Amino acid sequence: MILSLCTWNYQYLYKKMMLHQLKSSVLYCTRIGRASLSSKTFVHVKFSRKIDKTNFFFRQLFDPVSCTYTYVLGDINTRDAVIIDPVLEHAERDAGLVKELGLNLIYAMNTHMHADHVTGTGKLKSLLPGVRSVIGKASGANADIHLLDDDVVTFGQHQLQAAATPGHTNGCLTYICHEQGMAFTGDTLLIRGCGRTDFQEGSSEALYSSVHKRIFTLPDHYTLYPAHDYKGLTATTVGEEKKYNPRLSKSLQEFIKIMENLNLPYPKMIDKALPANRVCGIY
Repeated sequence: MILSLCTWNYQYLYKKMMLHQLKSSVLYCTRIGRASLSSKTFVHVKFSRKIDKTNFFFRQLFDPVSCTYTYVLGDINTRDAVIIDPVLEHAERDAGLVKELGLNLIYAMNTHMHADHVTGTGKLKSLLPGVRSVIGKASGANADIHLLDDDVVTFGQHQLQAAATPGHTNGCLTYICHEQGMAFTGDTLLIRGCGRTDFQEGSSEALYSSVHKRIFTLPDHYTLYPAHDYKGLTATTVGEEKKYNPRLSKSLQEFIKIMENLNLPYPKMIDKALPANRVCGIY
């Protein structure tokens, strides 16, 4: 009798445990994005799986003219890859690197519609057929895929979460790779600085909120990779910026006052870059 009772309890607990694991395995249901020529929303259900953190390719590239960083991320096993914030003048360099390393570039992504350089996404699509352009829907720019807040981009077994971080522009996104503990912040958060807020739908209050609610809430050890740096620095961390950023470590009112008194010159490339970037850099 005791043995039968123990067996029944074990079977009951086992079934309960398995049911809990099944429920826990469904991480989220997310919109992958809308193709620019279709209103259909693609919905994918993601299941949890063990991620091999060593199966990850990362390369940081640089444009010395606009001081723009471009990033190539890939799955070493499947060879699927994405590129973030490519620059038109370096599209052939980037395509050459992708081919040389045997990567399959599936997405050319932008963190926002840039005003200081022309994006290389359109050129990359012509050099590497099959590449799809990606940008935030709120940017107003043309693209094959428009992302909304918390959409997920998958390449191989790796994923990037798109977090809406408006303020520099309405369409700014920060791409977060939780498995690697890294995020690509675009112009929203720079190393010891941030993007300007005095043009192109800029809002100091919105930028401050974006950084404090969507970036500074990430774990302190997460490495942050900006779209630009003008002092030769390449990366920072959430913990560093929370402590040392001379603008965003201040109160909201202090931050707004700082931004109002920057007295920055009119962007040199804006009149050329914005019209081109609205059409994926092909003009």
